[in-house]
Formats: sequence, structure tokens, C-alpha cells
Amino acid sequence: MVRKTTKTSVVDEKGSENINKEPDISSFVGEKPVAEEVKPFVEERPPLDPVGYTMAENNYPFERNIPDANLPTEYIEGVLDIANEGSGLLRPSFSSSNRDIYISSSQIRRFNLRVGDMVGGQARTPKENERFWGLLKVEKVNGIAVEELNERQDFDSMTAIYPDKRIELTTGSEPLTTRVIDLIAPIGFGQRGLIVSPPKAGKTWLLKDIIAGVGKNYPEHKTENPPSRKASEGQSSKQETGKISVHLMAVLIGERPEEVTDIKKVMNEVTGGLGEVAASNFDESPDAQTRVGELALERAKRMVENGANVVVVLDSITRMARAYNLALPTSGRTLSGGFDPVALFPAKKFFGAARKIENEGSLTIIGTCLVDTGSRMDDLIYEEFKGTGNMELHLDRKLADRRVFPSINITRSGTRQEELLYGKEALQKIYTLRRMLEMVSEDERTETLLERLKKAENNEEFLKNLAIG
Repeated sequence: MVRKTTKTSVVDEKGSENINKEPDISSFVGEKPVAEEVKPFVEERPPLDPVGYTMAENNYPFERNIPDANLPTEYIEGVLDIANEGSGLLRPSFSSSNRDIYISSSQIRRFNLRVGDMVGGQARTPKENERFWGLLKVEKVNGIAVEELNERQDFDSMTAIYPDKRIELTTGSEPLTTRVIDLIAPIGFGQRGLIVSPPKAGKTWLLKDIIAGVGKNYPEHKTENPPSRKASEGQSSKQETGKISVHLMAVLIGERPEEVTDIKKVMNEVTGGLGEVAASNFDESPDAQTRVGELALERAKRMVENGANVVVVLDSITRMARAYNLALPTSGRTLSGGFDPVALFPAKKFFGAARKIENEGSLTIIGTCLVDTGSRMDDLIYEEFKGTGNMELHLDRKLADRRVFPSINITRSGTRQEELLYGKEALQKIYTLRRMLEMVSEDERTETLLERLKKAENNEEFLKNLAIG
């Protein structure tokens, strides 16, 4: 069957019939053609880029278009954690929580964001079928407004040098812990320090004293819009008073919940809430424990890239390596104690990140390592990390059993290249102190030093009166 078609005849103004002329579609839709009605609307609508912003960001005369702008929003900050797919989550507390904020891959690419960046902006509440908050607008990255962001260096490409400036921990005549550390095993900016401790030797108290000493002597001052690295080139990380500012972080892996609370209280007291605590309890999964440590390390790196001085207290390297031993796929090789050698490398990467940057900035890591626990695995981890640091502080269980605190083994503790951290006169007095303590029996050296320190108001007075009986 053949379908017949007919041509529409239209009479023009002269009255002649033109069978080839197309019909006027306005007779079907109204007075104006459809194209004329739609055209003004198309012209007024600005083109959008993949992030949801108008081309005004590229010098086009259009306003910014924020999706879901009619929903209630809140300014939220979080540490960026990027997934394999390219999108990410902003984690306000380093670990996974119901307050995490989703950030799209296009926003990450647009602002060249990296894992560990502290990103702040307006976020909306989750919709009905969503799990996370949604970031609508990136306003700040590491405290810097997005309009003032400049190119930054990569942490791994920055030149590392020996620590050449000492971190003074002493805050007065007490506590004696920090005074002993300043004399026996000084800590410099960029130090990679290892605290070797048996169980119940006062490790937690020592860490809290270190946090308090750094926080009081080098307070961090929060600014609304700190300068970027490019804007601060040639300048040191100092405040107007000339005092070095330090950002304090505590990374607690596999810790007891009550100790996490204790460290958080000390951190808030000495830093005014500016210090950060990244914690994962021992009852959490190995994956959660390792991810908290990785995210905290990346956060510290991003700050150093902007010229900041960061001090990280890690407790402990042993538990971190144990967590990686369970979280990583097996390599088929097993060392003594059931330890997979592959699990050592991520923990070494964390500890090895500590360094003093040549121009400005430093990352100081003070990590603890457990010994004499009765576990072959713990002994193996210590053997692998022994010698990787440039400062070691050994705690003695025998001194702790006699209630001698701080139970520091003076003979085994020390710092490499300590001559870079002292002046010539002070260095000679430190050498004299070492020689005098060698004349005392090993069991009485720490007690003798503590008794002499109690008689002096500070270390300067102690060294000055060192030759007096």
C-alpha cells in the first residue's frame, strides 16, 4: 500500500500560488514563531562551567550561580580526603563521621586541592537520599581566601637540612621533664625524635609535658587570612613580636579512650583550641587507624608547604605498624613475630617526613616506640626504626619502678648534631655535665641530675653553678 502525500498551497501577496513555499508555523502556535519566543531566554542565561559557577570566574560579566542556594547553609571546615574516583570528603575530625562534607572532583581540580588541605566554605544539609553534607562554595584553603591562592611547592621536592634552631621546652623551674630534655636530648625545629619506652615508664606524662612546653613557648596566633607562601617569601614564620609560631598536632593510634581525652584537654589548654588531635582508639578497625594517621600527616605537610612550623607528637609508631600489618594485603613474606615487612614502609614514610626546610618551615615529629612488651613483633619494629631518627630519648623501667620521674636513661639518650642547637659556651658546659655524670654510677645518674636541677631556678643558672660542689 502506497501512502499519498500532498503539498500545501500558499498564496503570496500578489495572489499567485506557490506550491514550494513552506507553511507559516505561527498559525499553529501563536502570533510569534517558537524560535523568537525562546531566543531572549537563551541569551540571558549565562554559560556554566563543570563546577557550577558562571563564566564570571573567567572574566565574563555574569554573576556566580550557586546550586541549591535556596537550601539552608552553614560554614564548615574540614580536612580534605580524596577518594579513588576523584571526589572527596571534608572531615572535621580526621576520622569518618556524620558531619563529613562531600566535595566534587571538579571543585578539587579547579582549586588544585590536595589531600590534607583544610578547606572551608558554605555547605548545605543532606537531602532526603544523601548521606553527606554538600559543599556549595569553596571560600578558604588552609586559611587563605581562594582569590589569593598562589602556586605552592610540593613537600617532597623541598630541600631538607639539619635542624639548626632549638625548640626550648623549659617553662620554669617545673616540670623537670622538659628541663632534662633541653640538657640531654634537645629538640630542634625539624627534628625526627624517637622516644623509646617500656610499659608504665611515664611515656604519656612525658608527651603531655612536651606539648605544654611547645604550646606555651611558641603559641600559635590565629589570623583571619594568613599570607600565602608566595606573599611571605623571604620572611620567617614569626609573629609581629618576633616569636616563632608553632602549630601543634597530636596523632594517637590505637590508644585508650581515656588517654585520648586527657591529651585533648592538655592540647586545648595550652593552644587555646588551635591545636589538633587526630585519634583512633584501639577498638577501631585497622583501616580506620591507618587512615587517621595518613590524613594527619598530609595535613601537616600542607601547612609546611605554606611556610609553617609544625610539631607532631605521634603515639605510637609501634601501634601504627601493627595496624598496617593487619590492613595491608599480605606480601607472602613473614618476619619473626608474624610481621609482614610491607607494613614497615608506610610507618617509615610517616616518621621520615620530619625535616627542616632550607628556606622556611619545618615538620618536627616526636614518635614513641614500645619495647620490653614481651612481643617479638614490637622488638622487631623497634629494631627497624632504631637509627632512623636524629634524636632518641630512652625511658628506663627500673627508674620508673623506683618512682623516679622522669625516668630518662641519660647515658642512652642524645641528639645527633647537637652542636647546631647550642651556642659554643653552652655546648662546652653540656659536655662537662656529661663527663661529670659518667663519674656517678649508672643507677644514680638520673637521680643526681634531678636533685641538682631542683636547686636551680632554670637551666642557665644550673649550668652556671655546675662547677660548684
